[in-house]
Amino acid sequence: MLKAVILIGGPQKGTRFRPLSFEVPKPLFPVAGVPMIQHHIEACAQVPGMQEILLIGFYQPDEALTQFLEAAQQEFNLPVRYLQEFAPLGTGGGLYHFRDQILAGAPEAFFVLNADVCSDFPLSAMLEAHRRQRHPFLLLGTTANRTQSLNYGCIVENPQTHEVLHYVEKPSTFISDIINCGIYLFSPEALKPLRDVFQRNQQDGQLEESPGSWPGAGTIRLEQDVFSALAGQGQIYVHLTDGIWSQIKSAGSALYASRLYLGRYQITHPERLARHTPGGPRIRGNVYIHPTAKVAPSAVLGPNVSIGKGVTIGEGVRLRESIVLHGATLQEHTCVLHSIVGWGSTVGRWARVEGTPNDPNPNDPRARMDSESLFKDGKLLPAITILGCRVRIPAEVLILNSIVLPHKELSRSFPPYCQINPYEPW
Repeated sequence: MLKAVILIGGPQKGTRFRPLSFEVPKPLFPVAGVPMIQHHIEACAQVPGMQEILLIGFYQPDEALTQFLEAAQQEFNLPVRYLQEFAPLGTGGGLYHFRDQILAGAPEAFFVLNADVCSDFPLSAMLEAHRRQRHPFLLLGTTANRTQSLNYGCIVENPQTHEVLHYVEKPSTFISDIINCGIYLFSPEALKPLRDVFQRNQQDGQLEESPGSWPGAGTIRLEQDVFSALAGQGQIYVHLTDGIWSQIKSAGSALYASRLYLGRYQITHPERLARHTPGGPRIRGNVYIHPTAKVAPSAVLGPNVSIGKGVTIGEGVRLRESIVLHGATLQEHTCVLHSIVGWGSTVGRWARVEGTPNDPNPNDPRARMDSESLFKDGKLLPAITILGCRVRIPAEVLILNSIVLPHKELSRSFPPYCQINPYEPW
């Protein structure tokens, strides 16, 4: 018997995902046509022996989350439950707090997946490695170049046994080119070190002179409090993968993750990819179109485009490397490149919405997505363009490298083909 735990965080996280995370919890943001964590659930449901999937986080269980859980249970015929933390407890605190729920039924092991990662999720391969040689902790690892490795948890392994000898979270100097993917397989005994951290936190909290500043004994960081402390003690091992993987920290990385998943659909879900048909829009590359979307036959879509529920695409529209969220309208002859068009937004005729991609270096096979700050010295860095929900863009306007906040209706007093200043707070 197996279980899976998906750590979805809470509203205090995902600030680099704004303004998109204002409308839905970040884990429910559509990536390649389905909510971000549906990719996790699909992968977990395919593992033989999977009995239950638990979501742990600090989000309020609103209508969107409740509907998603109900739909997921019906689609995958598995119990999918949400366990809400009483406070933000870190990457390990929720696991310890809900340990009785996780261990109910005596699973032989349980997967732990961070919600903000994109991967092909080699869970069956991890399970096989675990069963060959059982240890409390098995981490999924991949490689990054020397510079970018500093942005991740770095793993030093024994190349013969794959034991984790040293672990440092976001080191200041180069440690290793093997990085932590945020996907784990834990044995039930892995909760014992979390108990030790909890008890140590309790003792430290009692010694604090200002209790108001103490984050709480229940706050446990898997990476710093557990992995770093136990590395080299024969308890943590790494399973390396060369499959797709990326963090989803910003809107730009969500667009890149959408591209990766759309490419995977060729193997896993070919029915989700649009095909060019006589009298239909011209499809180039991998494109997802929701069945309820209305797309004019003269539109040209792709590569790497995702079109959501109830979207309207007018005649002559050109759409490339973009996500169009449900209820949006692209009027005739608009051009949308490297952008995310928010829920219910409208882009007027002959308007152009364009961003600057910040994809990994295609000439470096170990390059990873940079998820740096959106701003530097008070200025917006060149990145993809984001239109928040219910934004209205007038006809014949060029918007480049901008973030347009929700519910903005740009004035038609703009001259034709003006460019919105990306450093102004539109």
